[in-house]
Amino acid sequence: MQIGLVGLGKMGGNMRERLRNAGHEVVGYDTDPERSDVKNLVELADRLAAPRAVWVMVPAGRVTQSVIDQLSGILKPGDVVIDGGNSRWTDDEKHAEELGKRGIAFIDAGVSGGVWGLENGYALMVGGDKEHVDRLKPIFEALKPEGPYGFVHAGRVGAGHFAKMVHNGIEYAMMQAYAEGWELLEKVPSVESVREVFRSWQEGTVIRSWLLDLAVNALDEDEHLEKLRGYAEDSGEGRWTVEAAIDNAVPLPAITASLFARFASRQDDSPQMKMIAALRNQFGGHAVEKKD
Repeated sequence: MQIGLVGLGKMGGNMRERLRNAGHEVVGYDTDPERSDVKNLVELADRLAAPRAVWVMVPAGRVTQSVIDQLSGILKPGDVVIDGGNSRWTDDEKHAEELGKRGIAFIDAGVSGGVWGLENGYALMVGGDKEHVDRLKPIFEALKPEGPYGFVHAGRVGAGHFAKMVHNGIEYAMMQAYAEGWELLEKVPSVESVREVFRSWQEGTVIRSWLLDLAVNALDEDEHLEKLRGYAEDSGEGRWTVEAAIDNAVPLPAITASLFARFASRQDDSPQMKMIAALRNQFGGHAVEKKD
């Protein structure tokens, strides 16, 4: 099958290679000319036979909007655009409406797999009309992992990115649980090798997972994580998950706490903890640490 791919960074570039390895023809465009197969989006469209399919793999928000605006003026009725970036699901509905006015179909695809996707395949959560999703099945089959799992047509437009958003929210909470357990184990003198405890959990336990495997990889590289600063960014999807929970009155205490823990990681000297320390000193005479 023939497909255009816009955005050839870490994810997009590996996706192009995986699709080509599966025998598909991929015409890629990137603002970096060294990665790109064509000079611009017009040339990309010209290289594709109608009806065209163009997969957009660029940063969410303004960049995605800009690419979709350009494609809406280049593509023709019957063509389809797939947004595989980390767009907010509410943007999907807007993009589908904008493109639909020109007869262009829209599919949203939540993509998980990161830098390992080329080798292991990408988990795909897709939203859109069945006829358009079915048309792109050969592409989805090539990108997904081998076997029966790794692909779902989650529902109508927006469902793919909503499912991926919740997936990332769960990921936040799982990582936070591993991190808290690791810190507690490191704190106790009787546990002499936290790394080997984590390694022992990789088989036979109910908490084994790919994230646990990656944690062991990290500890093999830096046993006590002494080379790292305790600072973690968030991509935005954790926030969106919490916002959606509020809108739908769904309690998400673990995911919400994991998001707030990331915010706390960015404070070298937590203002909240200053008040906690001051209150403990006031009511209980507990010691406080003074700044130099």
